[in-house]
Amino acid sequence: MRYILDVVPNHCGYWHPWFQRALSDPNSPEAGFFTFDQHPDQYASWLGVWTLPKLNYQSAELRRRIYENEDSLFRQWLLPPYSADGWRVDVANMLGRQGTTQIGAEIVVGIRQAVKTARSDAYLIGENFFDATPQLQGDQWDAVMNYTGFTLPLWYWLDGYHEWAHSLGRFVVSSASWTTAALVNTWQSRTAAIPWLIALQQFNIMDSHDTPRIRSIINGNGALNRLAAIVQFTFPGIPCIYYGDEIGMTDDPDLESRGCMVWNEELWDHDLFQFYQGLIKLRKVSSVLQRGGFQMLAIEDDTFAYQRDGVAGRIIVIAHRNPMTRHNWPLRVDHGGIANGCRFVEFLNGQELVVADGALLLPSVLQGATLWIEKS
Repeated sequence: MRYILDVVPNHCGYWHPWFQRALSDPNSPEAGFFTFDQHPDQYASWLGVWTLPKLNYQSAELRRRIYENEDSLFRQWLLPPYSADGWRVDVANMLGRQGTTQIGAEIVVGIRQAVKTARSDAYLIGENFFDATPQLQGDQWDAVMNYTGFTLPLWYWLDGYHEWAHSLGRFVVSSASWTTAALVNTWQSRTAAIPWLIALQQFNIMDSHDTPRIRSIINGNGALNRLAAIVQFTFPGIPCIYYGDEIGMTDDPDLESRGCMVWNEELWDHDLFQFYQGLIKLRKVSSVLQRGGFQMLAIEDDTFAYQRDGVAGRIIVIAHRNPMTRHNWPLRVDHGGIANGCRFVEFLNGQELVVADGALLLPSVLQGATLWIEKS
């Protein structure tokens, strides 16, 4: 088993020894790790939360302890005896940024150099709910939690726009779902703005501890749940399952998405569990899904289709959000370089289709998604 560690180098806790030393001695090295407007009571903190004082990376000593020294935090945990396989960096978009001080790129480049020196194959990802394009050019993060380049557009297409506005203290909501064109344009623009190797490393999630669960977002709709999972496992990048999604967990009334794992198997959606197991097995053996190209084949009001292609073949995904069946739909595939006579088998039900006259003649498209694998 491999594991990556979660770290918060943007801030620390009020009772952390560094901050306690900074409070007790304004001349200590640790006092320079923080920004005091008036010592000891007025200091910069994360989003104004007094228990989370923000770290000030203008301090050379802080940089040495966090990532530059051989025994620094980012290095030592990647080495024996811990041998962690990488880092997930919390609030990565805020690191090294404070007022007029904007040295985030410098700090992240330094962290990357330290991490890759300690372990060249370590996976270094950042949390970022916003556009992280400047940090995804190959010299900073290997990837980010791909909210804006994957997750949120798919949510908005499935269930309408809803975004938390921190300054307002509420959600901004639209009951109208995104058009398919808006979804595809967002996906393509975010993918095209970064190197393809980075796109293949993006950390693609359907939900997390900071968001509602996908099952709650789509109001328990099993077909749309499976649609989201198929797209997640076939989209360029690395799929990550938030615990419990594979058994159909929904938001807890009190703890929301952070509710405890349901260990009572009598309460599991076992069909969904087996469905996820199938997708995991496919993803593990498919070089097409791991490294293949990506091309949209169709964009309709309620439907999209794309292909992943590589030397080992092709996989076509068709997603349909409308509860009304899409009947007798010839899916044009000739513009994707798919020749007449190519045979495809549907992953879930084994149905076979042959490309004729530049199209796959689909008898019907139900709400949900289908996954077609080229038959050699």
